[in-house]
Amino acid sequence: MMNCKQATRLMSEELDRPLKWQERVSLATHNSMCVYCRNYRKHMAFMREAARRYREGLTEQQD
Repeated sequence: MMNCKQATRLMSEELDRPLKWQERVSLATHNSMCVYCRNYRKHMAFMREAARRYREGLTEQQD
């Protein structure tokens, strides 16, 4: 079974590359049981969206 360190590494990697099906299944299984990793994933998504909106705001101001 995957531990939290492995899960968070895979969550970071999935932002850069598609995960193999085995990785997706292992990660989904781990996240279904681990509230801390589910929270980590939500926080990563929030930060990614905030960075995207910030970048878009800077681009709009330059136009």
